[in-house]
Amino acid sequence: MYLLELVEGFNLLLAALFTILYFYQLVYLVLGLVRRRRHDPAKVAIHPYAAVICARNEEGVIGDLVRSLRRQNYPSGYLDIYVVADNCTDRTAQRARQAGAYVYERFNQYQKGKGYAMDYFFHTLEREGRDKYDGYLIFDADNLVDPNFTAEMNKVFDTGKYDAITCYRNSKNFGDNWISAGYAIWFLREARFLNRPRMALGTNCHVSGTGFLVSADAIRRNGGWPFHLLTEDIQFSVDCAIQGRRIGYCEKAVIYDEQPTTFRQSWDQRMRWSKGFYQVDRNYCSGLLGGLLRGSGRQRWSCYDMFMTVAPGMLLTLALIAFNLVVCLSCWNAPDYIAYRILETSTGFIFTAVSRFYLGLLLFGVLTVICEWRKIAMPVYKKLLYTLLFPLFMFTYIPISLAALVKKVEWTPIYHSGSQSASRRPA
Repeated sequence: MYLLELVEGFNLLLAALFTILYFYQLVYLVLGLVRRRRHDPAKVAIHPYAAVICARNEEGVIGDLVRSLRRQNYPSGYLDIYVVADNCTDRTAQRARQAGAYVYERFNQYQKGKGYAMDYFFHTLEREGRDKYDGYLIFDADNLVDPNFTAEMNKVFDTGKYDAITCYRNSKNFGDNWISAGYAIWFLREARFLNRPRMALGTNCHVSGTGFLVSADAIRRNGGWPFHLLTEDIQFSVDCAIQGRRIGYCEKAVIYDEQPTTFRQSWDQRMRWSKGFYQVDRNYCSGLLGGLLRGSGRQRWSCYDMFMTVAPGMLLTLALIAFNLVVCLSCWNAPDYIAYRILETSTGFIFTAVSRFYLGLLLFGVLTVICEWRKIAMPVYKKLLYTLLFPLFMFTYIPISLAALVKKVEWTPIYHSGSQSASRRPA
């Protein structure tokens, strides 16, 4: 019976600890449901920006993005467009020039990835004496940009509070299949139930790969872009939290992102993300804990929030399930009445953990789709179907997270078809 008491106590303790650590996300959920009225400033200074696009073999989509940036409702001469054609073997550079962008071509087979390409760009711009901008808008080649994107980002940037600002990330191929919809719901959930509450509370948001603004001052302080892990966006966000630098959120600045539609592409991309999170854990957890213990009020909370964001919570949950499975096997030769009690306790814990995980994901999916209903461009039946399949998409992270622990992962490009047009976006 000692083993039974040990298992029960251990499961109860870990369940209570997880509930306490992640309870704040329920507070975020409530804040995300509150509709906030935004008051735009009466007068806003016009700041000069550079749009930066790092692209590798993106000839199919790069022209559409450059043209959408050239159609921005922003004063002429205050937004220049740059494309870093990074190790391209196709006509990406040619298509970008034809669309009206300044193009730098970079060839480096040893330092691969968006982080290195961005660092190359900032150093090149400084060397040429062209670093005259107040901020840089960072995009992926497959994006389409709402015409008011720059103007809306400028309103938040002009407050002078933020070193970086992230945006509202929608998807241009939301309804292609359950995979693209899974991504899209996740990014809308991130905007509505993470970054919006963080902005309301005055704590740090985090950038998410594309569609963000970073100030020229931040680039100068960092000596370029020294963020070269597989998830350089999370690395930058964590570094900002540790350094006490603020990241804001602009809900009215909208981009439309193209999501993978095959499981092979999705596996490769999320494998890189999972490995990148482990890299961030290894390199920054001590810094986050230091900021949590020694920082100011806002910095402490930002460090805690980022610590819980990068913490391998799924792996810890799987470890608990594995522990209970081992306990079940260990009681194989025990007396029947003891074995029954232990099996009942351990299998009950496993069922509860899995069902709560599923129901939690379903709840977030349902609330996200309901709250963002008018911004999702697909038929009603697909909205309902893909909402129900959202937990399945998230469950596929389990084998990916496990594989990323042992597999060597390198940065590889995700190719985009460019098959979706602006006409399919929601009004």
